Amino acid sequence: MAETGVRKLRAAQTEAELKAAAVRVFARVGYLNAKITDITAEAGRATGSFYQHFAGKEELLRALMADLLAEGDESALLEEHSDDFSDREAIRWHIMQYWSVYRRHRTVIEALRQAAIVDPHFDEVQREMLRPDVVHLSHHMEKAGPSADPEVLASIFQLLVSTFADTWMDKIPDEQAIKTLTDFLYAGIRYRED
Repeated sequence: MAETGVRKLRAAQTEAELKAAAVRVFARVGYLNAKITDITAEAGRATGSFYQHFAGKEELLRALMADLLAEGDESALLEEHSDDFSDREAIRWHIMQYWSVYRRHRTVIEALRQAAIVDPHFDEVQREMLRPDVVHLSHHMEKAGPSADPEVLASIFQLLVSTFADTWMDKIPDEQAIKTLTDFLYAGIRYRED
């Protein structure tokens, strides 16, 4: 392997180690209380190595969010993915995907929430990063032929599933949570005024 390739591989490894260390630190002390020196110490790296990859803690959090969103994008490529929200199973599948991503990345999700509360600019950045997901879901809503604006329904879908996960994850069995959300959202999406 050429020297350039080795350097790129090492840089990618260091970046991955810093991200993993950040998640562990965030889990222990929260995003707001985490210091860059805590993250680099956790990763076993010099503080200077952090700044070779990230301008600051917010940029690191954006990178973690991008990784999380990329994972979600990969699931959209799966054969089981259906974009027809007139089908209850398509809604259930999307909820299951969200629930499992939330479970695996709840520390990052909580860090994103903390950052957005104290920094309106970061809140806007986060909303822009989530925008393609809202648009993606709104196309699914259109196929269900809802009586409400599909983009509004997509936002409700995201907020409801997220808030429900915040409140009920680890308090009720996953299957019960997924079924409850599916039943509620399926009925809501299909609702028609008399």
